[in-house]
Amino acid sequence: MSTESAAAENESGPGPDAGPDTEASVEAVEATGAAADGTETAGTEEAAAQPSEAEAELAAQRELRERIAERKAAKEGPIAAGTKLSGTAADLLAAVRAVESGEKPATTVFAKPDPEPAPRPSAAAPEQRPRTPAAPPAPTVDAGPDADTVAAVRAVLVEGGAPDTLAAAAATALGEGAEDLLREDPWQLLRVSGVRPEQADGFARALLGAECGPEDERRGRAVTVWLLEQAAVAGHTVLDLPVLLDALGKRGVPDPEEAVQSAAAEGDAILFQDPVEDAPAPEPAEDGEEEAERPVRILVGLERYALAEESLADGLARIINSAPKDGDSAGADWEAAAAAASGTAAELIRAAAAHRLVLHTGGEAARAEPAALASAAAGLGLRVCVAAHSADGRRRAAALLGDDAPESATATVEGLLTQTQGPGRDADGALAVDLLVVLDAPQLDVDAAAMLVELLADGTCLVLSGDPGVLWSAGPGRVFADLLAAGICPRPASRTPDFGPIGELVSGIGIGELNQVEAPGKEVVIVPVRDGAEAVHRTVQLVADSVPRAIGVPAEETQVITPGHAGAAGTRALNAALKERLNPGPGRFGGFDPGDRVVQVTGPGRIRPGRVVGADAEGLRLVCDGEPVLVPKEQVERAVRHGWAVTGHQAAGLRWGAAVVVLPGDAAAGLSRPWVYTAFGRGERHLSVVHGVDAALARAVAEVAGKPRTTRLQRLVRAQVPGA
Repeated sequence: MSTESAAAENESGPGPDAGPDTEASVEAVEATGAAADGTETAGTEEAAAQPSEAEAELAAQRELRERIAERKAAKEGPIAAGTKLSGTAADLLAAVRAVESGEKPATTVFAKPDPEPAPRPSAAAPEQRPRTPAAPPAPTVDAGPDADTVAAVRAVLVEGGAPDTLAAAAATALGEGAEDLLREDPWQLLRVSGVRPEQADGFARALLGAECGPEDERRGRAVTVWLLEQAAVAGHTVLDLPVLLDALGKRGVPDPEEAVQSAAAEGDAILFQDPVEDAPAPEPAEDGEEEAERPVRILVGLERYALAEESLADGLARIINSAPKDGDSAGADWEAAAAAASGTAAELIRAAAAHRLVLHTGGEAARAEPAALASAAAGLGLRVCVAAHSADGRRRAAALLGDDAPESATATVEGLLTQTQGPGRDADGALAVDLLVVLDAPQLDVDAAAMLVELLADGTCLVLSGDPGVLWSAGPGRVFADLLAAGICPRPASRTPDFGPIGELVSGIGIGELNQVEAPGKEVVIVPVRDGAEAVHRTVQLVADSVPRAIGVPAEETQVITPGHAGAAGTRALNAALKERLNPGPGRFGGFDPGDRVVQVTGPGRIRPGRVVGADAEGLRLVCDGEPVLVPKEQVERAVRHGWAVTGHQAAGLRWGAAVVVLPGDAAAGLSRPWVYTAFGRGERHLSVVHGVDAALARAVAEVAGKPRTTRLQRLVRAQVPGA
């Protein structure tokens, strides 16, 4: 690996170092609520609402969620028989059963389900429904709750001594009647992103006075939900009961067991009893003795993610067990297509011909293999769509498919779910495809995956393809990793390496080795720095001068990636310095000027790159992924950020001509192999590493695996698929 300084070594910039917002450990999230990589706890990374012009499509998504909930509610409760449990587990199970039996009030999770919709036919070829018309030129980000609701919430917040700037977020989080709910239960303020228990306690004391105390049932229930939400930010769909109880105790809840019981009784949380898979089987009972039960693991989760995970397992089992569609069983044709291909592409074609679910793994160069599968299937007359994580991924997929492929043959996952891209739906509401290939599969969180599988008709072939070495999804779950580990379907692994010095470097990182690579064309450059201020100075110099001059990649095609938002070399400091150099201005439009490079934040860790083109009385006007977007002025602060520098999670699934990865010394503790692997692989032609972590980089690559996530999907799909 070559080492080069981008400027004179005696130059440095001012500014002290500070700790970055790096990816929190599981323990930290469960005990303190720290956010995952690149996700701030201040609430400014909240999802921007979908464009109002797409309300019909969003309504379809809500309908899918309702169908998921109906199917789950129609099944038996998630808690299996546990009559021989004792202690806390038995008490909690008894509490849940009391809710189910009607002894305690229940909410939607235990509500009586509506009749299930009629099953979707699988044999008949579905009719294609006309696609939704294209959105108008400038979709508008929803402005949120009305002014009267926000004003009423603001009055309650001011009365309780809370910042009135939380009014819009609180009204959005709590919905209709938010002001009354806050008066009745001030700890509901914890549902607002960024609010912590100690802040909610102060708000409650101001409103309730002497009635407020740590033993209040409302506080215990709210803190329980808050901890589960913080765990979801870190990627967990459930938590082990002992871990949750310990975290509640650290948060000053005097009776953690009662708090979890209350949350379960109110329907805010769901308890699960899963067998301990690696526990030894109980010995046979002697005559006259009661048969011993296998040890179980008590898990607690939020309704949304628990139902999504179960729905995903059900949907995958349905797909796997369904027969191919009519006209999709021409074995000779498939074999001819496989024979015309080579290597892993041929293996993938054969797997897709014989199975309804296939998992394909490989790096950037391996994307050509699922593209070859899609082209072969289209040549056999099948309806095909290739979906990617981002608009950039969609463009790269379209390039692989070639100019002859129709526009509907590619989409983003979001575009498929909102019905704004792709082939549209058939008469039954299913996607009008026979083969769906999803690239960047590790970026699928459990919510998106469940909705996507719900849209597939019986007999559709689903191919999930991605690089297992990259960071997992920004949202909860580890769908691709869980399915790979479950072993329920073919898993062809690509043998196509990523080429060039960057590909060689990243491939080594994937197996835990930080190798030196030959880079005669300066494809990989290391820039050593002493502190965060120097890291910012060197980064600006690389983006604005060195990379365009030496590599030929302009500044607008060079992306800076750093571990967190805060710190002397976090995204805030880097974006401020890059704006001053590349597009100076007063920031007269909420901190932005025309020409500013920005990202529209669509969810925690999720972005759409764009550029500011202007502003007016309606709001800030952007162009994101080539499409105009209007962000109302009241939403600018939470929905738009400067985009010269982003975090590793935000960069996942995207590629640029050049990447400058900034590793300041205060980021060392947050580095991991998946983070380094993801960040170093974002540049197509060039990678500069602004290196200030010394030996910590090699240690992270060799020793620090990804943060573990607690999920149920692997066990659920194994239980659903015979022989798995």
